[in-house]
Amino acid sequence: MGIFDFFKKKKEEEKDKGILSLTNGELLELKDVPDEVFSQKMMGDGFAIKSTDGVILSPVDGTVQMVFETKHAIGLMTKDNIEVLIHLGIDTVKLKGEGFEVFVNPGDEVVAGQKLIKMDVDFIKANAKSDISPVLFTNLDPSKSVKVVTGKVSAKEASRIEII
Repeated sequence: MGIFDFFKKKKEEEKDKGILSLTNGELLELKDVPDEVFSQKMMGDGFAIKSTDGVILSPVDGTVQMVFETKHAIGLMTKDNIEVLIHLGIDTVKLKGEGFEVFVNPGDEVVAGQKLIKMDVDFIKANAKSDISPVLFTNLDPSKSVKVVTGKVSAKEASRIEII
């Protein structure tokens, strides 16, 4: 292997980052979300996060499909046409956008690790049912499932979330 092959291989590895952790905090199973719609996987399989700093990054490369008017949720579409819904907190729609700052718009191309939203974790804890945030793959093939290595996690950490 020559020196240029090394750089080529490195570039390919960077290109396929998989699903990254989207915040500093804790990775949880969907069953730990205090809302049946999410915990029972009624909207799709996925995982949940409990952010310690409120900085929410894109877990995947893709396109922003929607940003809810109330800023509590964002929809992404991966290059493989998998829909990703990031729902920040539980019962946060009632906050009417307060406690959230959005950094992307529908149609924007994003890369895994790019900043999407900042949520005020303390405000969410004080004014919503929960600050646990479900992340769903809403159109996942029924033969597939999401495997999560739960526990403390750092933003942009790889190999903790996998579609199998």
